[in-house]
Amino acid sequence: MSASKPTRIKIGALARRTGKTARALHLYEEMGLLTPAERTTGGFRLYGPDEIARVSWITKLQDMGFSLPQIQGLLASVDASRNAPEAMQSVRELFRTKLDETRAQVMRLLQLERDLAESLGYLEGCRVCNEPHTPEEVCSSCSSDRRQDEPTPSLVAGIHLSPRPGAGK
Repeated sequence: MSASKPTRIKIGALARRTGKTARALHLYEEMGLLTPAERTTGGFRLYGPDEIARVSWITKLQDMGFSLPQIQGLLASVDASRNAPEAMQSVRELFRTKLDETRAQVMRLLQLERDLAESLGYLEGCRVCNEPHTPEEVCSSCSSDRRQDEPTPSLVAGIHLSPRPGAGK
């Protein structure tokens, strides 16, 4: 039984399948990040499963914050390695650094989520405020019973820390 030849697709189909534009795929090829599996006698580029996987890999690295030149450098580093363990050592180091950066970013985002939730909860109390004065006069020193023991969240407090251009005219 003979092995069947993998299905090949043109660049437009590859673009649709990967969510990339044909222009982006051409750029990947120019940068050496992607190589067509074959070309037809008419010069059409044909791509197979390996190229689809490569575009997916490039997309994941971009989602992690890698630029195309950084991805290009990663591939060059792997290609320049004398052996597989050496090649994967540089990849491991790069990924370890990116993991540390990602974890730090997640921590910053979690703090931002807490700050936003706290601020929204605080601002819910403003719905029932019946103070007849302008926000500049009242909000910075809210006298609501609910607010007596509650510190103003930093995202709300920042609104009143300094005069806004044009305020109070």
